[in-house]
Amino acid sequence: MLCATSRFLAATALRAQPRGRGPAPRCRRRELHFPGHPELPLCDFLTGQLGRPSVPAGRRAILRRGRMPPAVGGGLAGSELRVRRGRCGSQAARAVGPDVAVEAAARSHKRPAPGSRHFEAAGRWALLALVTLLSFATRFHRLDEPPHICWDETHFGKMGSYYINRTFFFDVHPPLGKFCASLGSLLVPFAYLTVLELSKSLPAALLTAALLTFDTGCLTLSQYILLDPILMFFIMAAMLSMVKYNSCADRPFSAPWWFWLSLTGINLAGALGVKFVGLFIIVQVGWNTISDLWHLFGDLSLSLVTVGKHLTARILCLIVLPLALYTATYAVHFMVLNKSGPGDGFFSSAFQARLSGNNLHNASIPEHLAYGSVITVKNLRMAIGYLHSHRHLYPEGVGARQQQVTTYLHKDYNNLWIIKKHNTNSDPLDPSFPVEFVRHGDIIRLEHKETSRNLHSHYHEAPLTRKHYQVTGYGINGTGDSNDFWRIEVVNRKFGNRIKVLRSRIRFIHLVTGCVLGSSGKVLPKWGWEQLEVTCTPYLKETLNSIWNVEDHINPKLPNISLDVLQPSFPEILLESHMVMIRGNNGLKPKDNEFTSKPWHWPINYQGLRFSGINDTDFRVYLLGNPVVWWLNLLSIALYLLSGSIIAVAMQRGARLPPEVEGLSQVLLRGGGQLLLGWMLHYFPFFLMGRILYFHHYFPAMLFSSMLTGVLWDTLLRLCAWSLASSSLARGIHAVGIVSLLLGAAYSFYLFHPLAYGMVGPLAQDPRSPMAGLRWLESWDF
Repeated sequence: MLCATSRFLAATALRAQPRGRGPAPRCRRRELHFPGHPELPLCDFLTGQLGRPSVPAGRRAILRRGRMPPAVGGGLAGSELRVRRGRCGSQAARAVGPDVAVEAAARSHKRPAPGSRHFEAAGRWALLALVTLLSFATRFHRLDEPPHICWDETHFGKMGSYYINRTFFFDVHPPLGKFCASLGSLLVPFAYLTVLELSKSLPAALLTAALLTFDTGCLTLSQYILLDPILMFFIMAAMLSMVKYNSCADRPFSAPWWFWLSLTGINLAGALGVKFVGLFIIVQVGWNTISDLWHLFGDLSLSLVTVGKHLTARILCLIVLPLALYTATYAVHFMVLNKSGPGDGFFSSAFQARLSGNNLHNASIPEHLAYGSVITVKNLRMAIGYLHSHRHLYPEGVGARQQQVTTYLHKDYNNLWIIKKHNTNSDPLDPSFPVEFVRHGDIIRLEHKETSRNLHSHYHEAPLTRKHYQVTGYGINGTGDSNDFWRIEVVNRKFGNRIKVLRSRIRFIHLVTGCVLGSSGKVLPKWGWEQLEVTCTPYLKETLNSIWNVEDHINPKLPNISLDVLQPSFPEILLESHMVMIRGNNGLKPKDNEFTSKPWHWPINYQGLRFSGINDTDFRVYLLGNPVVWWLNLLSIALYLLSGSIIAVAMQRGARLPPEVEGLSQVLLRGGGQLLLGWMLHYFPFFLMGRILYFHHYFPAMLFSSMLTGVLWDTLLRLCAWSLASSSLARGIHAVGIVSLLLGAAYSFYLFHPLAYGMVGPLAQDPRSPMAGLRWLESWDF
């Protein structure tokens, strides 16, 4: 590697060509010079024949640089040098003489023999088949072990049964991932094809495929019913499609161009439809598209009508098509899940009215709220739930030791409250009493039906939220004190107006302290059953946290009305479901005995994740990346930043580089740059997230770092080989380097494969364990 670096630095030290100011000439000439070699015609360099001089020294072939597509995908094709044609062809002939021009033109049209092309194509297909077969073999080996459910299979397997029974459930992720089978085995061939398209190098593609095939982490994720391999499948498919349509930039609006552009949009919809982190690949494709359009806009040979066609095609295929498909997955999701289930309580009352079996579906309930009614009160902020109480008390040191009041997301008898007048204990349901409706501005008392304690607040501080007051259940059989009195107000209504069930947006103002009943959305500790905190806030600003509506309403003295008119439209359902998912994502908490992690842990493979088993008698599966692969990827990112910076500075300074070095440099900068951007987009946003994070969140970024490793080491080895005079020695160094990396990845997989396929016996901390010598970091707990 030092030989390539020194040779490259020597080239960059050459004096940069002065750049003319003002308009560039129509046909700018470029003269080729190769240190240590006579000047050669174009076709010899494109075929790698550096050792055979074809043109006498001192003669020049005037060539031009081919138009570089703005996006990656063409590999070396983007930086190849072509014989000047068209109007400038005669100028080239006059400058160099007819013999040289004719010879260069003749050589530029040479093609390999048909048999050679067929053999090369067959070899590529054979390698792709081998890579795919090895990927499927490693993923399906011992697929039936362990016989029990592991980790998040508890959730996603259960969701499959919900779809079969058409039972509505709530999940923090979009629905598409639950529709798909395991697609993790296709990640390897997708990465292989992507790198092959970017670099035009079989060794680079083969090295990338080996790194992913022999990674124990990717293998582990691919063997279980999880969303991650499905997400990574769509991310890699979108990346491959984008690179493919970039390679068709010289054939715009052709059938392959339309196919790959449309397929990119389809895969973007798939990525976002599995998890919201699919937004990261959307950002990458969007950046590539903007760069592409900016280049086309600057191409003065294209009319504005043509540029408009390019813009329209990308809007249709990369915006309209993905949105339509993404929306369609939700339409199918809601159409299939039309029965009431455990996810009802996360959604609004109007949403629940569309679910068969829900008490609001095709229901008829009294329209206006009256004293004596048994009601449930639901917070209008998404995923907060119902006002709830139970017989458990607040613990010592947490405000007054009175009955807990919380919000709960599920239907429960402890959500029922009786609305009563504040100054009487008489039963309003007594037939001798006339019906009296609750009106805006009335002073009321809410009595918990199951415990007969009143909704109560006082100046004690709330359990979790500072400067908010505690809310409790207080009193015996409805008898309490003045701290049980609340003024009920309808938002944006006048005093005296009746309160409508489901439709009226109401607030409860505590009469003594003047605070407003609300929920902070914070999860209480285990003493509060991990339900959400209810507080009384002295800040009177209207927020959804402090606005409620009456959902269930039972009063035998009142006539009923149908709730069919309340069912929301599809856009309203779609918007609400996204708001609930986002809030649910932010509120995720770790399970018992579960290891969370921080983003800086991930690239260094600092700590794994237990999929199954804890003790030495358990069948243990441990999610941990192959340390050789992961640490090589981390080293490659650092090397890329160093080498890429050197090359970029040298090219910006106008250094005269040999064409082969320049071609490899373009592959490294453009192809490697796309992969580095993908790694950054799928990694750094996690530093800004407030939600709980796990080790498996890094695996999409790991795909990009592995592809970058393949491109980087293949390019560096080629640069090192180029600096040698002997072509046979150069090929040998390149081959030995690639084979060494392949063998290293395979041998490390042989050492660490029990982590993925499962193991029983002493833990790694035990010296008797066969894995004891492989516990290279103390944080590895397998």
